[in-house]
Amino acid sequence: MSELNHLIDSFSNTAAYPGQPRGVRVIQTQMSVVFLTDEFVYKIKKPVNLGYVDYTQLERRKYYCEREVALNRRLSSAVYLGVVPITANGNQLVLEGTGTPVEYAVKMRHLPDDRLLDNLLRQNKATDAMMAQVAAKVADFHRSAETNEEIAQFGRLEAITRNIEENFIQTEKYIGRAISPEQFTTIRNYARHFLQENEGLFAQRVSEGRVRDCHGDLHAQHVCFCQDLYIFDCIEFNERFRYSDTAAEVAFLTMDLEHSGRADLARSFVDTYIAKSGDNDLTKLLSFYKCYRAYVRGKVNCFKLDDPYISEGDRSVALATAQGYFDLAAAYTRTKPLLIITMGFAGTGKTTLALELAGRLGAVYLSSDVTRKNIAGIPLTEHRYREPEEGIYSADFTRRTYDTLYQEAAKCLAAGYPVILDAAFLKAHERAEAQQIATQAGADFYILECFADPNTVKARLDARQGQTIVSDGHWEIYLKQQEWFERPNTNEPTQVTVDTSQPLGQNVRQVLSQITGLGN
Repeated sequence: MSELNHLIDSFSNTAAYPGQPRGVRVIQTQMSVVFLTDEFVYKIKKPVNLGYVDYTQLERRKYYCEREVALNRRLSSAVYLGVVPITANGNQLVLEGTGTPVEYAVKMRHLPDDRLLDNLLRQNKATDAMMAQVAAKVADFHRSAETNEEIAQFGRLEAITRNIEENFIQTEKYIGRAISPEQFTTIRNYARHFLQENEGLFAQRVSEGRVRDCHGDLHAQHVCFCQDLYIFDCIEFNERFRYSDTAAEVAFLTMDLEHSGRADLARSFVDTYIAKSGDNDLTKLLSFYKCYRAYVRGKVNCFKLDDPYISEGDRSVALATAQGYFDLAAAYTRTKPLLIITMGFAGTGKTTLALELAGRLGAVYLSSDVTRKNIAGIPLTEHRYREPEEGIYSADFTRRTYDTLYQEAAKCLAAGYPVILDAAFLKAHERAEAQQIATQAGADFYILECFADPNTVKARLDARQGQTIVSDGHWEIYLKQQEWFERPNTNEPTQVTVDTSQPLGQNVRQVLSQITGLGN
């Protein structure tokens, strides 16, 4: 590893690169070190043996670099430029030098960070049209991807069971740290029961040729919209992780979109994929494979906890990320629909908590602020502060807003998605109408009451002034809402009362424990 550290030090310096780029950014994963320059990216494999991958020998690292280029050119031919040698000139390492190679790197074009799907999701710039574009490309790729008898074996019940059980064995050591005992047991029981009950379906998928040489790691960070649509960084190091049912591949990106709180985009992706591929049985497997994919992402982040080469700060991030994925995996085991509504005044943290929960539950998030302005046909960040009881905040317009939320919630519940309605819900009749939607869908129903002390609320609302946000909430509205509020009575359904002045992670754990019993 001293040689690896020397390599990292060497290529963290811009002088080590042809053309002397303006800067170098270094990213480490458990298996690789990636150096990003202005124009190119160089990816070097660490000399590690993790059981499922062995990079300890130089020739193996060279082989897998070549496999990475060949496999990724299926979906991103213009991005993967080749494998380049690293040579030594005394104590100096030379990229693309002459002489005997001491290491190899995959050379790629540097794709723009702001066009990666995960960043577009964070900036709320991803659209249904983009998801349709991805779905069409993935469907075409699956149609032409290689399949044969060897590949097909990985879609059989025995192979899937082996993968599932391996996950549970590898995560036992993290029970009580990243995953609760209740989550672990619930997910394991769900997976085993599904496998037992659907042996015929898995056999049918094999016979229909649905098991292919797939991408294997299809999540939002590996999708880029620039001159063309690029899907990159597939799994090259272990065929077992790449050979799979195409439904498992679709489930991966679907899960990742839902983990980002965008179950609406996940629906668009799945619907378009089914239309393009003709795979109408995919929905029978989707929750199972989403659960599997979320669990794998949780497991991979757990592995980082044991990596001596990452910082304590990165370990803390990995732990929180793992917990989020395990929360989502547990949510996919639910068989009953779920409707959650928020309740509370402006500035009490409803939106922050609702968005975080949406990613932990795979829920469709519906906002009254967004819905109201969409109905009015005005930009989301255009503010109407002076209209507390008129214009788009009149009684009639508010009625239209809530009716639209109820209609969309009913559609999503009917399609099998959990739903979170983010609105004030200060009036008893508004909450009763939401409860009726849940009852008609056979869904569990919870009221999430958010509160914080007035000083905290005022500080939050004052800080919003000048920010680019959707909400029109301000201190005067907060005061008026207390006059309008009709407090729930004992006949109303289960309420979860959350003090949002406490840390967000603590709030999430409280809510998940109360509504699912599966919080860490």
